[in-house]
Amino acid sequence: MKAPSSPPLRLRDYAAADEEAAIELWRRTWQQAYPRIDFTERVAWWRERWRSELVPAAKIVVAEMDGILEGFVTVDPKTGYLDQIVVAPEFWGSNVALMLLDAGKRISPALLELLVNKDNARAIAFYEKNGFAYVGEDVNPVSGRPVNRMRWRP
Repeated sequence: MKAPSSPPLRLRDYAAADEEAAIELWRRTWQQAYPRIDFTERVAWWRERWRSELVPAAKIVVAEMDGILEGFVTVDPKTGYLDQIVVAPEFWGSNVALMLLDAGKRISPALLELLVNKDNARAIAFYEKNGFAYVGEDVNPVSGRPVNRMRWRP
């Protein structure tokens, strides 16, 4: 007897109805990555930034399975800036991040740039494995944390 297969993960464009799920996914994922920081405390700030900066300027692609948001990527198609790639912790190590990164490369096929926290070794290794090069250091303007500037070109 064949075991039932899990529903496929699919990518689609962001819709306004996804806002609450996307914000909660951002909070939950960053909380898991940085447990010493209270991301619940930052939700109001993030909601404002999401609505005023990301949604108007970025192309957002979401990954969903069985109607549940499992990840998203935000890329400004004018600049190639990848601001966020967020994957639900239960999908870390799966192909979800790669699927979202590939969607980002389709949004901006000539260039992607991003900032990644210097202490996020897992993310840095992922970007390096997928063709990004270190191009300098910076400081996150919000958190003040040191970040690496990384760039991908085909």
